Amino acid sequence: MSEPAQPRWTVEEFFAWQKDQPLRYELVGGFPVRLMAGATNVHDDIVVNLIAELREQLRGGGCRPFTGDGSIETQPGQIRRPDTGIDCGRRDPNATMAAEPRMVAEILSPSTRDFDTFEKLEEYKAVASLDYLLVIEPNAPEVVMWSRAADRTWERRLVQGLNQELDMPDVGVRLAMSVVYDGIEFPPRPRLVPDEREPSP
Repeated sequence: MSEPAQPRWTVEEFFAWQKDQPLRYELVGGFPVRLMAGATNVHDDIVVNLIAELREQLRGGGCRPFTGDGSIETQPGQIRRPDTGIDCGRRDPNATMAAEPRMVAEILSPSTRDFDTFEKLEEYKAVASLDYLLVIEPNAPEVVMWSRAADRTWERRLVQGLNQELDMPDVGVRLAMSVVYDGIEFPPRPRLVPDEREPSP
């Protein structure tokens, strides 16, 4: 006789359990999934750059940045933890999720085996409050920025070069690529953001 199926966790059960865990988890398909530990210095440096600049630009307004310890519910019962994001909802000091996430950013792992970011992308696009999605390449100054058009469909833009900017007027933020990548030395490694140019015949 087969073992009975494990019951799926509720969001409340997940967060009650997570608070006693030393590592971070997401709730995926009704079960906790541990996030990869031991981010590289490059990954951490980009996160720090983003948080510092977002905090400065959003100071005094109704929005604030949140860190990878924060979370958003991408669909009922599914909890994801982006590397950073912007929350413009009412601040509840005891809450465990962003009240009104408007932007999320994911920094790709230096290892090509960690392409789960792209699996999360479609989930993020389904979050009604989100206006911007950033997928950040750590090995070169390249960011794929998804933004909502006037009809609420998603538009993709590849931003390349330290002299470019990530303009997000709906949240009052303009990020210089030179700030995002401040202090980063780019290694001679394959880039992780897919190159969508057509191959030569």
